[in-house]
Amino acid sequence: MIITCNCGEKKFTLPDNSIPASGRLVQCGFCGLKWKQFPVGEVTQQQSISRLQKVVAKPQPTQQKIQKPKKVKKITSKKSREISLYSPEYLAKKHGIKISDTITQKSVKSNEKKNVSFGFFNSLILLIFLIISISRIIYFTQDFIINIFPISETYLNYFFESARNIFEIWKNLII
Repeated sequence: MIITCNCGEKKFTLPDNSIPASGRLVQCGFCGLKWKQFPVGEVTQQQSISRLQKVVAKPQPTQQKIQKPKKVKKITSKKSREISLYSPEYLAKKHGIKISDTITQKSVKSNEKKNVSFGFFNSLILLIFLIISISRIIYFTQDFIINIFPISETYLNYFFESARNIFEIWKNLII
């Protein structure tokens, strides 16, 4: 037996004896629609007529229904918040975050001592700058230093040779 979904997109093949004469609830595997399927070709009008006859045969007394007044929903506009979600008061109350205003911060800064931290990277840059400037000063005054301290010539030559070697190593690493 071939049945067609009510959406009209899919057809399914079922064994003939899988759907009884009284019908069966089936569901489309394609769209998910559920319906009561009767055997194809055996749908008789007897069932619908017998149901109609039963209804006609037993008339039930009609009772007047008292309609209750429907509750009218009050249409209210959305209440605006008293305080903003991002205001310092709300953040302090709800989340425990304390934010002071810029006016308060300026007055606090003027009253307190300023603690300025130089920072690691600033210290590192300053150290490198000092090493380079001291080595350049020594390089330009090398002859004057050797004239005053003759024994320092070997140390100065060793220092500049080491600096050239370090520079070559860095140059080879970068390239």
